Amino acid sequence: MAGIGRNTFWLSRILFLRSLGMIYSVAFLVALHQNRALIGGNGLMPMKSFLGRVESQLKTAETPFGHLQKVPTIFWFIERSDENLDIVASSGLGLSILLFFGFGDNGLILLVLWGLYHSIVNVGQTFYGFGWESQLLETGFLAIFMCPFFRISSKSSKSPPSRLVWFLLIWLEFRIMIGAGLIKIRAKDSCWLNLTCLRYHYETQPNPNPLSWLLHQQSANLQSFGVVVNHFLELIVPSFLLIPYRPMRLTAGIMQILFQIILIVSGNLSFLNWLTILPSIAALDDRFLSVFFPKNVVSAVSKAENELSSKPSNVRWISTRNLRYFVHSILFLGIGFLSWNGPIQNLLSERQIMNTSFDSLRLVNTYGAFGHVGKERNEVIISGTYDSQITENTRWIEFEFKCKPGNTTRRPCIISPYHYRLDWQIWFAGFPPHSIQRHPWIAHLVGKLLLWDEQILNLLDPINHVVFPFGPPIWIKADMYRYEFTNLSEWNSEFWWKRSKFQEFLPPLNLNSEQLHKFLKAYGWTIPRKRRVIQTSKGTSESNKS
Repeated sequence: MAGIGRNTFWLSRILFLRSLGMIYSVAFLVALHQNRALIGGNGLMPMKSFLGRVESQLKTAETPFGHLQKVPTIFWFIERSDENLDIVASSGLGLSILLFFGFGDNGLILLVLWGLYHSIVNVGQTFYGFGWESQLLETGFLAIFMCPFFRISSKSSKSPPSRLVWFLLIWLEFRIMIGAGLIKIRAKDSCWLNLTCLRYHYETQPNPNPLSWLLHQQSANLQSFGVVVNHFLELIVPSFLLIPYRPMRLTAGIMQILFQIILIVSGNLSFLNWLTILPSIAALDDRFLSVFFPKNVVSAVSKAENELSSKPSNVRWISTRNLRYFVHSILFLGIGFLSWNGPIQNLLSERQIMNTSFDSLRLVNTYGAFGHVGKERNEVIISGTYDSQITENTRWIEFEFKCKPGNTTRRPCIISPYHYRLDWQIWFAGFPPHSIQRHPWIAHLVGKLLLWDEQILNLLDPINHVVFPFGPPIWIKADMYRYEFTNLSEWNSEFWWKRSKFQEFLPPLNLNSEQLHKFLKAYGWTIPRKRRVIQTSKGTSESNKS
């Protein structure tokens, strides 16, 4: 079809923006559902307290704009309330949906989306400390320059896709993949070099799904072959993206997209792999994508391309074109400069680090995943009891999370691209040394459960309201268990996991425990000590009052 070229990217831009809208929607939906419990005024790590600490570290004469340079967030200028947390997340969600349905292809809208998500990430602390947050912000920043600022259109001949911005997306994909590959072969973990990492990965990844269990059953030879394929796709194929030869570029883009799809179905890695697909779309041109689009969209793009090629060179059009080219050139040079001072030197360094930002705006970052693969899966299991006194016969009832392993008969969850931040974060406590000092927020979580905090309970499995029918337990403790996937024969008895307790993580605590109060006070967290009486199946017993 006329106008649909081998090296034009109108359809690619449409696909990219719709995909970005979907990922932004998921990210803001997660924030809307979980932020109050995690970083709200009564959350596990309150945003207000965090920003207060930042203020105290800066000079008293520092203005909000000075604070903005250190921690870019809109919450320097608006009240740090739960309501405003929801407004920021809801606004982002609404604009993301517009982008997904094609009504947000505008640079200003994308700038607002980027700013809103920046505002959340930068106050999210531990619960937003994942590499894909910076990756979404870097991808979203480049997207700002893909669209016109004064109209909403991805098919207008007045705003063709920029080759410079498109190359920056290719450069981003290259850095993501090559960084992930290099961190694996440079890591102290030898399993990537001796090809055994996949014997452990499916079982020990943060939130396995049912296919993870099945993949874990593969033979050792197949697991080793999988590691070889992984090295090829992360260390060799990314270079094909930079070769100015269309068959190589298309092959690399398709292989990277298929690789990410395999990763998506083999585990619940949030929206990380969905997001990594986006810059790969830059390798697919209009000629390749035209067979996947409706004819009316292809015709509109063809018309825009023809108008662009036949448009007279009047002064106004040249001025607009030159202005766009000037802005994109500045962007290109700026990203190049930041890349050299950060990611490139990091990639060349033997002491490579992963998932690190080199500036507060997270414009250019370094990435990498699973440089270390755990060989054992350890889980923090939190349980409570209504017994007023702890004895050898005390019956402990376990709290269930939405996704993380607990009950050994419960089927692993399927949630990707959605993200349970609490489930993922508690996974880190499974890495030795097992110490509450390394994960102090877990003690705050225990305090919230003793109070029967509804916001926290909403982040856990609803079954907790059934297994704790009389409300909050009097005592709560946490123990470390070692989990292993069952094999095929054991699964016939409906058990997905087998486990064994090996260590205490937190001793039994109640609302009057001095140990709990002293620990929380050290981090600026407090819980009341008031008590109330509840009626249990065993009779009258003390419990908690918020």
